[in-house]
Amino acid sequence: MVVLLSACAPRPGGETLTVVPADGSARSLAITVASTRGRDAQSGHYTDDRARGLNYERFTIAIPPNHEASKIEWPDEDPDPSRSFAVTARDPLRGLDIRRSGRARQDVMVFVHGYNQTFPESLFRLAQVAADGHLPEQPILFAWPSAGTVVGYVADKDAAAYSRDELVAMLGTLAADPDVGEITLFGHSMGGWLVAEALRQLRLSGQDEVIARLSDVVLAAPDIDVDVFRKQIEVIGPLDPPMAILVAPDDRALRISAGLAGARPRIGRTNASTPAVQALAKRYGVLLVDISAIGAVDGTHHNRFASLVQLMPEGGDRLAEARAQVGAFILDPVSATLVALSR
Repeated sequence: MVVLLSACAPRPGGETLTVVPADGSARSLAITVASTRGRDAQSGHYTDDRARGLNYERFTIAIPPNHEASKIEWPDEDPDPSRSFAVTARDPLRGLDIRRSGRARQDVMVFVHGYNQTFPESLFRLAQVAADGHLPEQPILFAWPSAGTVVGYVADKDAAAYSRDELVAMLGTLAADPDVGEITLFGHSMGGWLVAEALRQLRLSGQDEVIARLSDVVLAAPDIDVDVFRKQIEVIGPLDPPMAILVAPDDRALRISAGLAGARPRIGRTNASTPAVQALAKRYGVLLVDISAIGAVDGTHHNRFASLVQLMPEGGDRLAEARAQVGAFILDPVSATLVALSR
């Protein structure tokens, strides 16, 4: 399986972030980046080196008119906004400068990417999710220095741990900003582990007011050892609304990470139909949702969250009501409802 995942098309490099003129046919969105990645002194490209502090930048991303939902139209050679995702502006920032939209308060969504991600991949994935979901929140990418390679699992885990303090500090900055409204915190894969660790650190350090400012916490396909997650959630405690955990038993990437971790099961690959899992979800006050019925984005079955946002416009009200529940559920994508597996 590792060989299969490694034998894909060449990975996008820093050249995909070349700034090109905007095209009138493409729509654009702005993404604020807070990154613990180092930067190449000559090219300015983000690397997998570890920066001593956070680097801040705002990217303006063009979404081509031929964009297909859940897809990223990568440029063949040179970025072209009329047919591919493209960067049309890059603005270095001195700090976490939230772009105001004329509202009294600006809602934000912090996205923490997962293992084996290059910087362009994490940036354009967030752009795709924000564009397909028509998200009203300002998207913020927390980019930690993933090596962007399948065999770099241990290095990535260390890099995520290295970035924990910076994520905690950034959440504190957002929580203290009176102009910031609702804060959604979304972690994917190993980024889910980083999010849980940041929440645990906030709780242990007595920063309950920061956690209270979080309007929603979602872990998608979290690459977290099941026993480790129990320890984390025991410290974090119940959230309001409950922490949402999106799982899929057929997640092939998490099967690999479980093997790399000594055959330890991952919380993102648990079977929601199992009574023990249902009991765990209720005991710890979390909303655990099996999203296997959503079509897979790729052969790993690990990135279904990229398609999930398409359900929000159709079933937004129903799904919002369901967010107050705890226990184990299956997502029915046809009706955009959660079907309870336990009572």
